[in-house]
Amino acid sequence: MPGGGISINVTLIFSLSRYDAVMDAFLDGMERAQNASHDLSSIGSVASFFVSRVDTEVDSRLDKIGTAAAAELRGRAAIANARLAYQRYEQMLASPRWARLQAAGARPQRPLWASTSTKDPAYPDTRYVVDLVAPGVVNTMPEATLRAVADHGEVPADSVRGHYDDAQQVLDRLRTLDIDYDDVVQTLEDDGVAKFDASWDQLGEQLAATLRAQPTRQKRT
Repeated sequence: MPGGGISINVTLIFSLSRYDAVMDAFLDGMERAQNASHDLSSIGSVASFFVSRVDTEVDSRLDKIGTAAAAELRGRAAIANARLAYQRYEQMLASPRWARLQAAGARPQRPLWASTSTKDPAYPDTRYVVDLVAPGVVNTMPEATLRAVADHGEVPADSVRGHYDDAQQVLDRLRTLDIDYDDVVQTLEDDGVAKFDASWDQLGEQLAATLRAQPTRQKRT
């Protein structure tokens, strides 16, 4: 944690409220690190905001509604959600609390776009990269997406700022169709945590099996 001078990646973020809490925790940790006389410039952090899975969940709910209005919103929730997250990041950077830490040498906790591969083949294979370009952002891509961007991606200077109003309108329109944003992101978070837990347990079992298979070393006399 930043308070201990340790650089961290806070992962599995889907909701705007969770991201707000992550940024607040980061600032709190950096303030504690400052009080503990750590070198703030040596501490790095990213906040991993998951993107395409939001469309997967929302699109499935829109398909069940089956109206033209629902169809028009397919594939728009994830990018809107991420853009509004970046708006919150900018608000954090403009806060007096951050200004004090920056003056002491702190580096910002950078937003990191995770889950940027396209799950629906009907969508462009570069959309979660080229539509989310903004200063200071990290984008993690699987190899297929990276190659697609290198091959035919048209990367703008900025495709996030200037779209905040449109992004909010997308979430507002989803609400009029009874798509519960809070339920969507909680469902995704719960599912993500369960998968991470299962992977961690599997890793532990593999390590334990490997250790059991190792020959016992004889003590030297």
